[in-house]
Amino acid sequence: MTAASDTVAAKPAKSARPSSFRLLTNNRLAALGLIVLGIVVALALLTPILPLDNPDVTDPANRLLPPGTAGHLLGTDHLGRDILSRLLWGTRVSLAVGLSATLIAAFFGSLIGLVAGYFGGRADALLMRSIDMLMAFPYILLALGIVAVLGPGLLNALYAIAVVNIPFFARNIRGVTRGLAHREFVDAARLSGKGHAGVLFTEVLPNVLPVIVITMSSTVGWMILETAGLSFLGLGVQPPQADLGSMLGEGRKLLFNAPFVSVIPGLMIFALVMSINLIGDGVRDVLDPRLRSGALARPSARTRVDRREVPAMPDRETDDALDVIDLKTEFTVGSSVYRAVGGVSLDLKDKECLGLVGESGSGKSVTAMSVLGLVATPPGAIVGGRVVVDGADLLEVSDEALRGLRGGKISMIFQDPLSTLHPLFTVGDQIAEAIRSHH
Repeated sequence: MTAASDTVAAKPAKSARPSSFRLLTNNRLAALGLIVLGIVVALALLTPILPLDNPDVTDPANRLLPPGTAGHLLGTDHLGRDILSRLLWGTRVSLAVGLSATLIAAFFGSLIGLVAGYFGGRADALLMRSIDMLMAFPYILLALGIVAVLGPGLLNALYAIAVVNIPFFARNIRGVTRGLAHREFVDAARLSGKGHAGVLFTEVLPNVLPVIVITMSSTVGWMILETAGLSFLGLGVQPPQADLGSMLGEGRKLLFNAPFVSVIPGLMIFALVMSINLIGDGVRDVLDPRLRSGALARPSARTRVDRREVPAMPDRETDDALDVIDLKTEFTVGSSVYRAVGGVSLDLKDKECLGLVGESGSGKSVTAMSVLGLVATPPGAIVGGRVVVDGADLLEVSDEALRGLRGGKISMIFQDPLSTLHPLFTVGDQIAEAIRSHH
């Protein structure tokens, strides 16, 4: 039996973990949503200084002019008002109402969820039963009821949309807070003398904040859509002011003889909601700790093999049970490459034992997992060497052949049962499963 290793990791000159913006733009759909939303927001912000007609001035003599008409790029509506001007001013209103309603719902819903999840007991029961009462009604009917009581209007529509979305935030944040309320770092903060408010807002809230951000990014689009729905029914923005929903409602009567009057604001609503939802999905991925580490995709079922050096196969007549020849495994994090296994060679005879000794992080576990192709890709990859069992290089065999060897001919017993044993099955069943699979 012989063994040789060189597992000294090359220290990168600088950390090159992908930034949040890079992670977001690496997601093509999120990048597309970011571009579309950026264009829409830029136009909305520039609307007051753009040379546009007054959106509220009527001109019946020029009613229903088609798109492309001189002086009216997108045409005019049934009262002769310029559609482009009303579209941009209406987009400003819809964006402002959607974002404001999201912030209000996020603030009150998150506060309720934090208090209920942290204190539990009667406070949790009282707050969550109140939330359950709100959730007992279909949200759009509840919004209509609130507007009916308060009266039609933009501000009342904002309040209605915010109120009906508070339970969504409260439920999500309460569940996460319950899981954090009795964690070790929270108990340590209490023992250090911090009061409930200090623990809640300095220890729990920072850990819940990513969930709040994700929830906001995924709901702001729907709030814009809900606001447009109320305006479509005549309960939101009141004439002559315009938003996207009211423009859509006015154009529905002209759908057959002048469809562009309703199609244009409808396309703007579609672009806004879809771009915001795509960005929300991207933000969720950016806040994933595994993606932050540099793994830009879900790990595959087998370690990627990209060997720059392939040693010669050992003598066919050898009686070694396992030959590892100059094995090299690397992790790519951003633009940096970390050498986790820098050239390990060993051979084992039948019934022979070998111990790998080294400090934490020296590459012992990665060496063992590389033999079976269990290193997560991305970010790991085997870049050199051979792993020979029964005369076959495991780095060259098919996925099906490797699955047949795993757990039968060659296997790995992990040191952390909490992450490797399934909590819903007995230990005996899980051990027997491997035996039944191969025998």
